[in-house]
Amino acid sequence: MAKKPSAAGPTTAATAALTRAGVAFVPHAYTHDPAVTDFGTEAATALGIDAERVFKTLMVDTDAGLGIGIVPVSGMLDLKALASALGGKRAAMADLALAERKSGYVVGGISPFGQRTALATVLDDSALEFDTILVSGGRRGFDIELAPADLLAVTRGTAARIRRP
Repeated sequence: MAKKPSAAGPTTAATAALTRAGVAFVPHAYTHDPAVTDFGTEAATALGIDAERVFKTLMVDTDAGLGIGIVPVSGMLDLKALASALGGKRAAMADLALAERKSGYVVGGISPFGQRTALATVLDDSALEFDTILVSGGRRGFDIELAPADLLAVTRGTAARIRRP
């Protein structure tokens, strides 16, 4: 895996954060269709990657504060499980404007790396079944492939089952 972005993708706050951390990653750029709102499925289809290996980054508002849940695009986030993993009892999806302001990214391009405000992060434990997974690289039409252990190390995150069955 490359340690820095190549012609395949742009330099973003996410790629800069990974490069600073010395984490190996592979950039994957694709053409985003502005009419598409299911960003994760679009990425999996455009890149020809199994949807279980492509993960979406979601910001939630819990009674314990804001947090990040990262789940496969093939599934749904279990808000109660994420709230519990973050030390709370209840969670709701964060307001879109708040998510953009806190992360520094647009919805559909929110990356777990290089966010304006570092938040507690939980990666769905299904990611640990793979050598590498893909997450947003900080723009619509741009994903980053890396090892789940590296994602957890850079975000200081934890792994837990936070997807709905």
